Amino acid sequence: MRAFITFDELREIGKEIDRRAILEKAADIQGKNVFLSHSSDDHDLVPGVIRILEGHGARVYVDERDSELPQDDFTATADRLRTAVQTCGKFVLFVTPKTKDSSWIPWELGLGDGANSISNVALFPSAEKLYEQTWSEQEYLGLYRRVIWGNFEGKEPEWLVLKHRENTAIRLSEWISSRRL
Repeated sequence: MRAFITFDELREIGKEIDRRAILEKAADIQGKNVFLSHSSDDHDLVPGVIRILEGHGARVYVDERDSELPQDDFTATADRLRTAVQTCGKFVLFVTPKTKDSSWIPWELGLGDGANSISNVALFPSAEKLYEQTWSEQEYLGLYRRVIWGNFEGKEPEWLVLKHRENTAIRLSEWISSRRL
């Protein structure tokens, strides 16, 4: 069994936590090992994603509330994001149908791939309904591993990082804790 998480499931997970506190904690680069890229239009779903990642050993950085992120200077913003991606070592792109409308996501994804290598990049896909696959319309997204809810044969379902082209996976916690591959 393989499944992507739905928006409703993420909202349910996210409502059990203090959204403001989790985003403020994620806004500091210090000590972080996972850079979480997302569309600002999906900000209401991000706490659920953070909770799942943190439950598997991630210390997540999200730029949403970073007080050191310049508002008016895109060059300084790019420098701050570049530093964050390089510092974290793992890059997770939260992918939804809204992702394709973001001007920063393709740049951040390329930065994560280039700075940390493709094996340290994973997509975390989500949609309104399980059967929706519109998040994958951009061809380059097919290059990356995917965070899924699935199971190894004969085992209980858990969060995995799937290398879909090879049909192999590792536990999310193992992927997060692994050194840069």
